[in-house]
Amino acid sequence: MKGYLSLSAAVLMLVAADAHAAWQTRFTSPDKQLSASLSLDDQGRLWYQVFHNNQPVLKPSPLGLKLNNSQFTQSLSFKKEHGQEAVHEQYELWTGKQRHVDYQANDIKVSFSNPQGQTLTVEMRLSDDGLAYRYVLPEKSTDSRIVMEELTGFHFFPETKAWLQHKAEAKSGWERTNPSYEEDYSQNIALGTPSPTENGWIYPALYHYGDNWIAITEAGNDGHYAGSNLAQQSPDGLYQLRFPSHEEGLSNGKWLPEAKLPLHSPWRIITVGDLDTLMSSTLGTDLADPAKISDTAWIKPGISAWSWGLLKDESVTYPIQQQFIDYAADMHWPFILIDVNWDQNIGYDKMAELVDYANSKNVGLLLWYNSSGAWNGTQYTPKSQLLTHDDRQREFARLQKMGIKGIKVDFFPGDGSSVMQYYQDILKDAAEHQLLVNFHGTTLPRGLQRTWPNLLTAEAVKGFEMITFFQEVADREATHVAMLPFTRNLFDPMDFTPMVLGDIPNIERKTSNGFELALPVIMTSGIQHLVTTPEQMKAQPEFVKRYLRSVPARWDESRFLGGYPGKYAVIARRAGKQWFIAGINAEKEPKSLALDLSFVGNGQGLLIQDDGESTRTVVQSNVDSSLSQLTLKPSAGFVMVFN
Repeated sequence: MKGYLSLSAAVLMLVAADAHAAWQTRFTSPDKQLSASLSLDDQGRLWYQVFHNNQPVLKPSPLGLKLNNSQFTQSLSFKKEHGQEAVHEQYELWTGKQRHVDYQANDIKVSFSNPQGQTLTVEMRLSDDGLAYRYVLPEKSTDSRIVMEELTGFHFFPETKAWLQHKAEAKSGWERTNPSYEEDYSQNIALGTPSPTENGWIYPALYHYGDNWIAITEAGNDGHYAGSNLAQQSPDGLYQLRFPSHEEGLSNGKWLPEAKLPLHSPWRIITVGDLDTLMSSTLGTDLADPAKISDTAWIKPGISAWSWGLLKDESVTYPIQQQFIDYAADMHWPFILIDVNWDQNIGYDKMAELVDYANSKNVGLLLWYNSSGAWNGTQYTPKSQLLTHDDRQREFARLQKMGIKGIKVDFFPGDGSSVMQYYQDILKDAAEHQLLVNFHGTTLPRGLQRTWPNLLTAEAVKGFEMITFFQEVADREATHVAMLPFTRNLFDPMDFTPMVLGDIPNIERKTSNGFELALPVIMTSGIQHLVTTPEQMKAQPEFVKRYLRSVPARWDESRFLGGYPGKYAVIARRAGKQWFIAGINAEKEPKSLALDLSFVGNGQGLLIQDDGESTRTVVQSNVDSSLSQLTLKPSAGFVMVFN
């Protein structure tokens, strides 16, 4: 495979790397539109580069590992190239853009030796929508090895712009619960802008260069590796990978990657193309480990009612939760979530009674848990009941016997490797007791929903609860939400807990009801917790209730119809034969949308949109697929349903 690198690309790479290539290779995606190079310079350092239509998307970017007892950073020598192989995988998802995924890529594996004769293999995969690569230490050891640092970098050209969310400092914020990936996005910022925190920038990181959009993330963490992110500083546009600090592990737990050899890193993923390519991509799950649950018949996504969103702690009582069960039953929603302190306010015995009542209404109960040991100051309960395998087996067996359908687990300490293992352990034990899982106060799932299909959603976003706490967050809701399909929700399910159709106590709402009704379609989440209360729903017209009774939480297919990060988004999703099409406008001026609805055929549909005068009133009208244009006011939205 040597010698495939074009002369112009090779010259560019060598100039940028300020070195002479001692060895190099290049391979292509199945459709030949993307290519990637891997090279070793005359100082034995590793570099890679990505090209779209033979034009570089990244400058030559560094690779390498530092371990506690060995290094693969320089003075490496080429050992063996394993050649290009075709990869073809088909798998099913319970949450996300589509149900059935067909993944195709070309894969190479290249091994290098350090001066001590130890081996590092770099595995790279190119699909039509991006590059993924990972490090493999293939040898065997009887002792654990610690990965101290990766040299992994993403070196962008100067004209590139970035859309990034900074990572909060560990043990900062309320009751020392950070980081939990709940910050604002810096939009369209100059390359090299430093993060406002030393903890850097999180994934997915979004960039725009020329005709290409680039999204960076990772997937395939088996629990031995730390979750990574991007460093605070990016000199000359070089964004380098960083590991979390010791403060982001469990109490007395590991925070750096550590395991006996063989060991491999997660996949580092670079999605490349136009916005349609990114919005259609499934690379975040394509590179995740295959499902570890064989019997999935009990995993059923759906909509959930939720009292805490607007009514907070005081709503977690038996009578109010009974009202929400009635509400969910009337709306044909399969779940309600009972939040903090239920063990104190309701108790296990009364909860068992509530389960029986909910069963009579065909509604399942989800219960909140505090993940914490001593790593933060939270006092909400149940707390510290999931810390060990024995704890989980005891608690989950009790829940399964009661008939509880799932759990929401909150307040994780960060991205340390012990936390990554904690996620795996909770999901494994929950699956054994047929419990659905929702992680909150958490990190990005990183494709974990493919590996453990009972993970239906995770927060890791500045969600609706922050709107209820802070007016400045409510003021920015529209532009924040219009960022999320292109970033946080690009690959992984997101429990934003959307949709309020009335007042928010002590907060002035800035979005219209049309905007809010679009969100259950715009956002993907295997359990979609809707915050609107029974009282607010009673005030809605019957056609709104019909729509909300029909909207699913699992999608067979998705299409990106238009949008721009932070400005607007129009997305179509199909469940069975029904198409749901939703749009939101976050700009300060009305937005005229050009629509191509030919994919729905000649069907007749219904359009729900703001009435044009009141932000709290929506109207319904008949529509067909010939509709080609629609205008949205600022902070407004629409939804269409085609049967």
